[in-house]
Amino acid sequence: MKKYYPFIITGLLSAGSALGIFYVFGPKPVIMQPPVTKTLLTNYSPIVDHHSTYESAEAPDLVKAANSSKQAVVFIEALETSGNFFATHTTGGSTGSGVIISQDGYIATNHHVIADGNQINVLMEDGREFEAKLIGSDPSTDLALLKVDTKSLPYLTFGNSDSLMIGEWVLAIGNPFRLYSTVTAGIVSAKARNINILDDGGIENFIQTDAAVNPGNSGGALVSTSGQLMGINTAIMTYSGQYEGFSFAIPANLAQKVLEDIRQYGSPKRGWLGVVIRPVNNEIADEAGMTEITGVVLEKVNEGSAAEAGGLNEGDIILSIDGQKVTSSPDFIGKVGQHHPGDILTFAYIRDHKNKEAKVKLSDSRTSISPDIANSKSADAVMDEIGLGVRDLDDKEKSKLPKGGVMVDEIGKGSQVEHANMEENFIITRVNGTSVSNVLTLKRELQKAGSNLYLQGYYENFPGDFAYSITLN
Repeated sequence: MKKYYPFIITGLLSAGSALGIFYVFGPKPVIMQPPVTKTLLTNYSPIVDHHSTYESAEAPDLVKAANSSKQAVVFIEALETSGNFFATHTTGGSTGSGVIISQDGYIATNHHVIADGNQINVLMEDGREFEAKLIGSDPSTDLALLKVDTKSLPYLTFGNSDSLMIGEWVLAIGNPFRLYSTVTAGIVSAKARNINILDDGGIENFIQTDAAVNPGNSGGALVSTSGQLMGINTAIMTYSGQYEGFSFAIPANLAQKVLEDIRQYGSPKRGWLGVVIRPVNNEIADEAGMTEITGVVLEKVNEGSAAEAGGLNEGDIILSIDGQKVTSSPDFIGKVGQHHPGDILTFAYIRDHKNKEAKVKLSDSRTSISPDIANSKSADAVMDEIGLGVRDLDDKEKSKLPKGGVMVDEIGKGSQVEHANMEENFIITRVNGTSVSNVLTLKRELQKAGSNLYLQGYYENFPGDFAYSITLN
């Protein structure tokens, strides 16, 4: 064995020398380890020192707002019943939504949801059913207040709808097509919208959103991301009769005031100013030396009115009420409509190129509000201006058509009516929400139309109802 030792030692020395040479001159070992990442903006410059003050905004918590709010939204069925103790028959009615606004069972909804019913049933989100009592309703704001006999209900608190900003996220919660507790989301698209859907004397100061609203959503909740009630969903503007991207809600500030009045007095107590107004246009703004087109002009100040007593005159340009900017006629009406008789409002206005202020104590409104926007043009002048020609239905048409109305027999080329996509043989049944049956009643409504015209009706050979919105100069 000893004779092999020299060979073993020689081999070990040779192997060690080889490993040493490989370590010095051979490839380095690869060590695997978790990489340390570094994220840079793609427009980062290694030369300029960038100091960013941007703070990323967190996405709104729609889940929390939806879960906390939908418990307070109910399904409403208003039935028109007839009969006696032995037999009852249902002859009509409507369905919609409502919002629980107090722990002891007060529920807000739209007037048009319950207007045709004498029996009102309420289905809660948790499955309980109640028969509701109608406390009162107000067609001029399309609001109604119901009461169910129960306690400890989930409810929504009113938020400040004036604080809503264009682009702010909101949720619409209701029961479209009997799909209970449906939640949709969108943004505030505009404020102080007038879509001429309420009858004469109606206060239209709608919040416009792009949250999906469909038949059955009426009376439901428009909710902020913090879960506060910002409005009562009321209407959509559509050609098809279903949602097409525009929905409208009654602002919470107006709804809260009207509903509280109904609860206390059975009907709204509305402060009366006693004026007729029209919006400021470019010509008026230039003459007054204004830098922007905003506010309203007092077209008429009624004799003996609150406005006259407070020192306001015809021709005054109202810029703000109690420090809040007036942007349009609907905005003006909404701001005044939130107040009671006896409230004192501060009006900032322009008269003879000078900025002034007046404090006005609102009087008691004994009648419905007068139309907000003056229209000095005749109905014939309005039709000529927008390119609309109409006639009464003849006896043959009356016998074969499903319902009456006024026939459009001429549309001016390049006119506003043509641009609204109306076609000849359209049969007008409603003007700004009021039914018309002949040319005489249509002209009467055109005379009162103000600055916006909303024509509803149908075509003999096309299914469904159609609507066209036209802005008058």
